[in-house]
Amino acid sequence: MNIAVIGTGYVGLVSGTCFAETGNNVICVDIDNQKVEKLASGQITIYEPGLEVIFKRNLKEGRLKFTTNLKEAIQDSLVIFLALPTPPGEDGSADLSYVLHVADQLGQMMTDYKVIVDKSTVPVGTADKVKAAVAKNYKGEFDVVSNPEFLREGVAVEDFMKPDRVVIGAESARAREVMNELYAPYVRQGNPVLFMDTRSAELTKYAANSFLATKISFMNEISRLCELLGADVDMVRKGIGSDDRIGKRFLFPGIGYGGSCFPKDVKALIHSASEVKYPFEILNAVEKVNAAQKRLLVDKIRKEYGTTLQGKTAAIWGLAFKPNTDDIREAPALEIIAELRAQGVEVNAYDPEAMPNVKALLGEDIRFCENPYDAVQGADFLIIATEWPEFRTPDFNKLGAALKSKVIFDGRNVFETETMRKHGYRYVSIGREDIHPA
Repeated sequence: MNIAVIGTGYVGLVSGTCFAETGNNVICVDIDNQKVEKLASGQITIYEPGLEVIFKRNLKEGRLKFTTNLKEAIQDSLVIFLALPTPPGEDGSADLSYVLHVADQLGQMMTDYKVIVDKSTVPVGTADKVKAAVAKNYKGEFDVVSNPEFLREGVAVEDFMKPDRVVIGAESARAREVMNELYAPYVRQGNPVLFMDTRSAELTKYAANSFLATKISFMNEISRLCELLGADVDMVRKGIGSDDRIGKRFLFPGIGYGGSCFPKDVKALIHSASEVKYPFEILNAVEKVNAAQKRLLVDKIRKEYGTTLQGKTAAIWGLAFKPNTDDIREAPALEIIAELRAQGVEVNAYDPEAMPNVKALLGEDIRFCENPYDAVQGADFLIIATEWPEFRTPDFNKLGAALKSKVIFDGRNVFETETMRKHGYRYVSIGREDIHPA
């Protein structure tokens, strides 16, 4: 099948590459000339485990191409995916200007039947708006489909190639047939392709991400209660996660959720509800809890050292919002750094993948380090903000010798409390007892 993917961000590049991997001819479009040149020459522009191998393979075999020419891309394509940014406005609403601008262009360029697919996360009613924008200039047959993505950064290739489910909102039998054929190779193990109307598909994405954000905020509330009552959040997590009605995933407490999806999608769903005069009280609470949780670690540091942190040096391990990605959008680490710098704290930072993105944002305001031990050298304390696997089993003797004092503030509960006790650390984590050296 001939496919055009408009937008080469995270969703567009992963989707286009994975569609090519099953034999489709995919042409990806972007307005950024420099980015297109890089991609066309084999330079991948995002970090995602497993993506580079199939990206280079499909580029070499000619199934994956890149262009800045929209008309050229759609000319022979039956399916056109819109994988465009929908950034949040100040009121939380999704900005559809990129999507609708491209839809207007498509209407001026199309000459035959196309299936136009909203792959971006968009509010309910967007498919209708896209259809109207195309129909202003094109009077022939076409369909607009909602096909939300459920890709987890860090395992996106696996999620795409072996999805739990594929959600497709389509209003015509012709569009359903095309989409069913396209996704057949990805659901051979029997996972469902769920066909529904476009509005239900659009809402499904927001509902899924908002529910997961709610689980995270709920566990963060439980972690705070554990600290006050002398309970252990790890024990509570295991106790409730073994109930198959609840499940084990998204029950780990920490310093709040971030990334490109959860914060934006929660805000957008709250805004959509407000437009129909429905006060979504649970999600308002979820946002409030998450904002407070991002400040929690700095509050614990202040409690440890008193009202002033001026002149201290903090080491921070992890800058990305989660491990196995270089994405720093809404990353809790950025808020922690901003709070510390405002109080006169010097910051040494290390992250396996995200440092170039943070450097582009913050410049030389913090020191970027070559490895985790370089970051802690001479620091007063260590903060763990992202649970990268390489942080889980450090050389505790080497770590302790590099720090001015053996103090760790762990925002992701990476270490076991008994391990910290054995190695003589002052250890402060989330929802568990604080460890004091003997």
